[in-house]
Amino acid sequence: MNPDILVSSIYVCALAAFLGYVVISRVPSLLHSPLMSTTNAISGISLVGSIVTAGAQHDRLSAFLGFLAVTSATINVVGGFWITERMLRFFHKPNAVQPAKRKD
Repeated sequence: MNPDILVSSIYVCALAAFLGYVVISRVPSLLHSPLMSTTNAISGISLVGSIVTAGAQHDRLSAFLGFLAVTSATINVVGGFWITERMLRFFHKPNAVQPAKRKD
């Protein structure tokens, strides 16, 4: 891999992580549930991209990094839905009738 491409990729990753932290830290708590739903959708897109990367098999390093990306994105999607569901429970009234769970 070209060192210039590697350095620029690391720079973009660090900048994206910093920008993501700054944006998320300034979101009011009332908007966290809709934001989490949107973030879960974006994480689903990154999961599809990481599956494509893992399946491309250019070399062993890209297959390994693709596997790590699939694992990380899956944990992110599952955790995001779990946290969103937990946060939405705060908005339910205690005596409200809950919808029946489907037995699929």
